[in-house]
Amino acid sequence: MFLFSVERFNDSLRLLYLRGKLTIMRTAIYFTLSLFLFGCVERESSILPFKEGDILFQDLDCGPLCDAIEKVTEGVDRRDFSHCGVVVKEGEDSLVVIEAIGSAVVITPLEEFLQRSGDKDSLTNILIGRPRLNVDVISAITFLRAKIGQPYDDAFLPNNDKYYCSELIADAFRDKNGGRIFIDAPMTFIDPETGSFFPAWEEYYLALGVPIPEGVLGINPGLISRSSSLSILKGNNF
Repeated sequence: MFLFSVERFNDSLRLLYLRGKLTIMRTAIYFTLSLFLFGCVERESSILPFKEGDILFQDLDCGPLCDAIEKVTEGVDRRDFSHCGVVVKEGEDSLVVIEAIGSAVVITPLEEFLQRSGDKDSLTNILIGRPRLNVDVISAITFLRAKIGQPYDDAFLPNNDKYYCSELIADAFRDKNGGRIFIDAPMTFIDPETGSFFPAWEEYYLALGVPIPEGVLGINPGLISRSSSLSILKGNNF
C-alpha cells in the first residue's frame, strides 16, 4: 500500500525548487560572462589603431632639409609632414612598417617607427591615413614587399628605379582599376620668403653633383595626406 507523506512531498518540492533556482542562476551567470567576454573581444579588436595598408604620416626633425620640405608643402588639417610609411603584417600577429628611408626601402618595427617621432604612449605626432574601399590595398602590399632593398632616391627624380618615401607609396597604391590615386605635382625647392633656393638644398644637390630638379613632377607626404582616397584617423578617432 502506498503511504502518502505530505511532509516528504513538501521536502521534494522544496528540493526541486532549489535545484531549479540554482540552474537558472548558473544559466544567468554563464550568459552574463559570455556577453562580457564577447564584449571584451569585440572592444579590444575595435580599438586597435593600426591595420595593414595604413599610411603613417610623420613629422621628422631631420634639420634644415625637413624644415624646407615642410615650408613648401602642406598636409591635411594644415599639418606638417616630412615622412611616411605603410603598415604591413609580419607573421600572424605582428605589424611592421615598410618605408623608404636612409639608404634603401626597409622594414622597420612599428614601435621603432613611432618612437622616432616621440610617440611612445599615445599618438600625437603621427596621423593614420586609412585607404578607402576604392583602393587596392592587397596589390599595394605586394608591390611594397617586392621593393624591399631598392635604393633610396636621394635626388628625388622619377622613373629611376629608386624611391623616396612618398614616391614609394604613390607608386604602390592604385584604385581597383589600376589607376593612380596619388597625383604628382611640380616640386619646388625655393624658399617662398626669399624667392631663392633654400641654402640647405643648394648644398645637398651640390654634394650629389646633380641639378636641383625644380619644377619636376613629384610627390610629398603632405600631398598624399590630403587625398580623398584616405580616411584620416587621429586622437580618439581610433
